[in-house]
Order: sequence, then structure tokens, then C-alpha cells
Amino acid sequence: MSDPVPTAPAPAPSDFIRDIVAAHVAEKRYPQIVTRFPPEPNGYLHIGHAKSICLNFGLAKENGGRCNLRMDDTNPAKEDVEYVDSIRQDVSWLIAGWADSVLGLKSDGGPFYASDYFSQIYAFAVSLIEKGKAYVDDLSPEETEKYRGSTDRPGTDSPYRNRTVAENLDLFRRMKAGEFPDGARTLRAKLDMSSPNIWLRDPVLYRIRHTSHHQTGDAWCIYPLYDFAHGLSDYIEGITHSICTLEFEVHRPLYDWILEQLDLPKPLPKQYEFARLSLGYTVMSKRKLLQLVTEGIVDGWDDPRMPTISAMRRRGVPASALRKFAQLIGVTRFNGITDVALLEHAIREELNATSERRLAVLRPIKVVLTNLAPGEVVPCTAVNHPANEAAGSRPLALTREVYIEAEDFMETPPPKYFRLKPGGEVRLKYACIITFQELVKDASGAVVEIRCTADLTTRSGEPNAAKKVKGTIHWVSARDAKPVEVRLYDRLFTVPEPDADGDFQQHLNPASLEVVTAQVEPALAQAQVGETYQFERMGYFTLDRSATADRPVFNRTIPLKDTWSK
Repeated sequence: MSDPVPTAPAPAPSDFIRDIVAAHVAEKRYPQIVTRFPPEPNGYLHIGHAKSICLNFGLAKENGGRCNLRMDDTNPAKEDVEYVDSIRQDVSWLIAGWADSVLGLKSDGGPFYASDYFSQIYAFAVSLIEKGKAYVDDLSPEETEKYRGSTDRPGTDSPYRNRTVAENLDLFRRMKAGEFPDGARTLRAKLDMSSPNIWLRDPVLYRIRHTSHHQTGDAWCIYPLYDFAHGLSDYIEGITHSICTLEFEVHRPLYDWILEQLDLPKPLPKQYEFARLSLGYTVMSKRKLLQLVTEGIVDGWDDPRMPTISAMRRRGVPASALRKFAQLIGVTRFNGITDVALLEHAIREELNATSERRLAVLRPIKVVLTNLAPGEVVPCTAVNHPANEAAGSRPLALTREVYIEAEDFMETPPPKYFRLKPGGEVRLKYACIITFQELVKDASGAVVEIRCTADLTTRSGEPNAAKKVKGTIHWVSARDAKPVEVRLYDRLFTVPEPDADGDFQQHLNPASLEVVTAQVEPALAQAQVGETYQFERMGYFTLDRSATADRPVFNRTIPLKDTWSK
């Protein structure tokens, strides 16, 4: 494909987190701004993660800093190497050519892992025990929850809270050695069981899990919880600004407490929170997305109807459109539902500027141009991109038989119907004006073909080329057309908040996928996987990864217009 149409540079983003970082840069608080993106490898990344990626990598890029990619792999029971690989691919794709220069990786070129620091985190836990700030607890998970109390009722101290330092050190080392079964004991911080912040009521720091880890194998049978590993991993990596979503705001006092209790050299990382992305007509919970996958409602994590980054890439959404969307919605501290139409607008705007045009008829009906002889070819020229002369043009062949969209003909049309109809005329784009002659129907009354005459004097460069008609439709030559499978994807849910009543599956859109056999112009035989084209008048389409030379498959990325607003 040709080079995309150049677009004006976007204005520099501005928000409250960027203001905080700018102030720190101005006062030279840190030698370098270092952020991180720390996904848990228990599922594929989705559009909400894309917002976080754009923020964290954007902050590093704008301030000459670094953004580490770190896997928060502290729960091996739910994690998988497949998810690690998908995360790496998604992040690389989203930041390629934009912020890949600030990507922080290990010396071997791989991402960081919280499991890289298990020995150090364990040593920090031992230090807390020695300081009398942590203890080994024998309460079961159910008892722990009961003792914690509720938002309107203080918690109750565990009967094991006052164990001696020596006893706690002995039990914790035996936990590490594998002496106890899962759930038998935990390590808890010693804070305040009456704290109004329920997350400060002696939170669990370590749990026993006799589960093999995808990075460390069977070296460990105790694993730190996120709240413990998160801030310590940030500290070890030299993170300056730990950007989280708002649900972690109540966890921030614990983040700070852990770092402060260990008497670590300054500066310490600081946590800042922003509103997560909630997008209309979708669900963002990894658990619910996994349910859609495991129950076969969608065809995998990268099914183009899913809100995952890999699904959007497969569908043909460019990375630049996701970055633009992230900039459009901004960074705030207020939760709300973002209209999916804003995402779709960003996608359309990007694809309109970059996608070459092709002709494809999704639901074909045959038109016979009776004044062209069998085998006669009328050469025509199509423009590849109307706003990009460098994209050039391509030849088309007008032949006696062509296909048009079934919806571009009506035998009994409503008023102001400007496409083909009895007694009417339309222009075949890039070709000429045709005039209706007659219909041919089968025994059941169904239309078999439409007969028309072609006015070749209305072609470009001919005497009547300027003749005006109210309708212009697309077409493909029946002689040259290639049959392809086209998957017409639409929104997965029928309502803006499918999970509002707790039963998101009842709002699944039965029309979220329609498969048709289309007829396309020969130039589309050269399409490559991942390339997106505008099928004129129909929308944007990309060749699917499942396509073969014998079985081309195109996914609809997005229609040309928002049909849901109607």
C-alpha cells in the first residue's frame, strides 16, 4: 500500500497527572521519570489497558524517561505463558513507532516480572517480622474475612496476632519450606483492625500456594499478594510514579506504609490514581471475558467482537486510532461510561486518512448491460485514495455482466430513492451512467438479473462525462470478480451497560456476526493479512489471519457510518 495521508500533529495532552509529573520535573525531584505498566498475566489486555499503556508510556516519552513492562505474576494459579506472550505482543504493537524508545526491558530483552524479585520480597517480609510489623496467622480464609469486620463494624484481632518475633520467623520459614498445606497459614501485616480503611486491617502479605509457577517453577510455595509485591517491585525498579486506577486509592496507605516501615533509602515511589475506562456496549472484567471465551460465545480472546487489544488488531483497528482515542477521553478522577461511538469515531477518522479504496459487493445481484457485447471490455480507472495522489490509481474492466449491491435496486422504491429503480438511471462509480431496461425473474418471482443499457459517453474524458445523476453506486465485473468470505462484525451487546443488572449475557447481540459471500475486484487478491481497505460505500475491512489464497476472509473493522445512533 502507499504511504498514508499525512495528518496534523495532535496537541500535547494535558491532565492532572501530567501536571504532577511536570511539577516534579521542574523541581528536579528525580533524576529521571520512570513509570511502569504492570499487567497480571491472567488474561488478554483490553481497551482499558490500552488507556493505561498510553498514559504510562506517554508520561515517560514526554519527559525523557522510561516505562517498564512488568508482569504482576504473583498468582500462578490463574496465570499462563499464553497470556504473557499476548501481553508482550499487544504492548509492542500499541507503542511501535510512538513510544517504543522508552520501553524498559531486562538485559535479555524480556519484560520484568514480579517473580524476579521473590527473594528480595521474601527478605523484606522477614524484615517486617523482625520489626514486629508482621505475624503468621492460622485463621482460615473464611475466618480471616469474618474477623476483618465490615465498613460499619471494626475488625477483631486474630488470636495469633501476638506471637513472638521468633515464633513468627520460625513459622514463616517453615511456610517457605513447604511444611504446611494451602490455606493453613498466612503472613499478615500488623496495622489496625479498627481502621476505617478496611484494607488496613492487618492485610494478608503472603499465602501458601503449592502451585508451579510459569517463571520460577517449583522454587516457591508461598507467594506475595499484589499489595505487598507491587510497591516493593516499584522500589526495586526505581519507579518514580506508580500510576493506578481509582479502585487502588484505598490501597495507597498500605503501599506507603510497607515502604516506610522498611526504612528504605529515598526517594520512594509514589502512587497516583486515575479513573479507569468503562466503555459502553461492552464488559471489561477479565473474568467475564474469559467466560465468553470458555463458553464458546466468542471464538477466542482475539474474536473481533471482543474489547481486547488483540481482537481490535485482528479486526483491523490501527494502533494509532487507540492512541488517539486515549487522548480524546483524557485522564480524570471521575468514573463514568465512555460512549463507544467516540472510539468508533477515532477509528473511522484514522482509517479514512490511511486506507486505500477498493470495490466489493457484499450482497450481489447481477446487472446485464445489454448494449455491451459478450467479451467486450470497457477500460476504466479507479482512484486508490481521493486525498492522496501518491496512492495512484488502478485499472478496472467494465464488462457486459456486473454485480451491484442488492440494496442498490428496488422494484417499488420509496420517495427520494436515488439508486437503481424501474425507469431510473444511476452512475456506476469510475465507469458510466446506466439506465434501467427490464427485470428477469425466476418462476418464484425472485429477481434473477437486471437489464440495463450503459451510456459510454458519460465515462471520464467522454463528451457527456459531466452529465449529472442523483445516484452513484459501486460495482464489480462479474467476469473478474473474486468470491470471498466477509464477516460483518457488530457490537457484541445491545445495551450500553450490559452488566448493570448482573446478567450481561442476556444482552448479547444476536446480530453481532453475519457471514456473507461477497464479490470483490481483482486488486483485493493482493491484500495482506492486517491491511485495511475501505470497501467503497460499505465500510472498512481487513484480511483476517485465517485467510488463505484459496479462501480469502475479510473482517469488517467498522461501517462507514454509525448505524446505532439511529
